[in-house]
Amino acid sequence: MGDHDTDFDLDTSDGSFDTDPSMNLLTFRNLVNFCLGFGWTAVLMHDKIQSNALLIIVSVIVGVLLVTVVMWIFKWLSGMQQTGNIDVHKSAVGCEGKVYLTVPGGRKGEGKVQISINNAVREYDAITDGETIPTGTAIKVTEVINDYTLLVEEMTPTII
Repeated sequence: MGDHDTDFDLDTSDGSFDTDPSMNLLTFRNLVNFCLGFGWTAVLMHDKIQSNALLIIVSVIVGVLLVTVVMWIFKWLSGMQQTGNIDVHKSAVGCEGKVYLTVPGGRKGEGKVQISINNAVREYDAITDGETIPTGTAIKVTEVINDYTLLVEEMTPTII
């Protein structure tokens, strides 16, 4: 008996395209919607429209209109989505928060802080130029070092 080699390698690209999924014309959803509009129009208008050619034309028009309306609804709904991404460089400076893990002084290490950006509490690494800031202390962001690290300072309590 002979040996058999069944090893097979294949390299392909993913062929990704940046398209709006709500606006693809040839989809299963659109096919179903067209058939729904076409079929029900043909059934309901069969007794009212005597000409089969005119009945087919009216049914096609209703099917296309239904596809158009459903595509518009999905396009409108997709415009209502929101991402949770925050541009920390634009939003963080000036925000106030609290120290979660002690921030060592003089930029000698990183601690963690929790700040509120756009009504969402986010946790970031933090450094400070001043003295060590203990856990639970109120802080203010003075600069964004990178996407994950903030320069903070201890907030001085205001006496009223």
